[in-house]
This record gives sequence, structure tokens and C-alpha cells, in this order.
Amino acid sequence: MRPLLSTLSLVLLLQGFPVIVQAQGTENTGDVASTAIQQVIAANLMTNSADGNFYPERLMNRAELASILVKAFRLNKQEAANQPKSITVADVPRSHWAYQDIQTVLKTDVMKGYRGNLFFPNQRVTRAEALAIFAQAYGVFQFSDDVVNEILAPYPDANSIPTWARRAIATVITEGFINTDAQNNITPLRPMTRGDMAYLLSKYLQRQQKQPDTPVVPTTTDSPQLP
Repeated sequence: MRPLLSTLSLVLLLQGFPVIVQAQGTENTGDVASTAIQQVIAANLMTNSADGNFYPERLMNRAELASILVKAFRLNKQEAANQPKSITVADVPRSHWAYQDIQTVLKTDVMKGYRGNLFFPNQRVTRAEALAIFAQAYGVFQFSDDVVNEILAPYPDANSIPTWARRAIATVITEGFINTDAQNNITPLRPMTRGDMAYLLSKYLQRQQKQPDTPVVPTTTDSPQLP
């Protein structure tokens, strides 16, 4: 009887954890995830690891987010106009791999530092933080509180979205950039993964594609006149 109980306990324990699909490069990860990863790699917004794998389940930190935002929104083009002088960041020396990108997001006010001139480049970001910062770079829509509540209403865990992120996340939802779990939860307090970011960026890239021009119906002078 003890082995049966142990098996049942293990099953119940595993059911308590979310299912995470691991993608390596563009292998069998589901059409949506695979396509999103291909798109962001092709656009040079994200890259595979040195071993050729993408690892969508890995968590993102602030330095990685800064680097992606600079590429996605070409923030370096805005940097000189905003603040040409370097900003002192105590925990990001010039030798840091993301030094220039962190300088850029700070100068353009897309991301903020902390007291004591700290950035915490290795700190993990939640989905709420990443989505809100992305919306900041994209442009947060100035919805009224009532409209924000209406946009967020279909999501079961909308009440768990921090107040400071609600309008930004409503913007991301309106633009079709959001991904949710099987129950349509936004899971704003869960850490942001590389897979989450790939999905967000792929939808952003699709939005940036030029829409076909509306065809012009030709007119001729020989057309009959309507009565």
C-alpha cells in the first residue's frame, strides 16, 4: 500500500507545478512558440545561447531586458537628444556587457534606476515589470480607469496586477502583444521568461510590418453618368 500512496503523492505534487515547454532553437515546441522564436532571432532582437539552444524557460534579468528594448525600439537613436552625458551607475561598470544599453534605457527614461545610483542588472523581472517597461518604450495609451478595468475584466487574475502596471498592461493587451496561460491568466507576478519575451516581440514585429496600401479604383471619363 505504501508504494501506491507514494505514487499518488508524487502525482499530486507534480500537478501543483506549471507545465513548462522547453524549446531548443526552433525544434518541436508548438507552432506559435517556434515561429515567435524564429522571428525574434531573424530580427536580431534575441539570440540563441552558445550551444545553439534558445532556452525559452530561462528567466530574464534587467540587463537582458534593457538590451532587447534598445534593439527593438532603436533607443540609441534617441539617446543623444535626451542626455548625452554618461549616467553614473554604481553596479554597472563600463566593463559590463550591457553597459551601453543600460545607459541608453536610463537616458531615455524607458527604465529607471534605484536609490544610490544602482540598476541591479542581474535582478529578475516579473511579467508585470517587463510588460510595463515594454509599454513605456512603445507608448502607454492614456486609457481612463474605467476603460482599463474593462480591458482587464476578461482575465481571471486581473486583480493581481499591481496598480502601477494596469494601464501599461491594458495597452499591451489592446495591441495584441499579451500571452496568457491555459486559463487565460496574465500571471503578472510570475517571472518573465525568454519564451514570454519572444512571444511579445514577435507580435510587436508583426504590428510593425507595413500594411498593404488600399487599392485605388480607377475611374475613366467614359463611365456612364448616374441619373
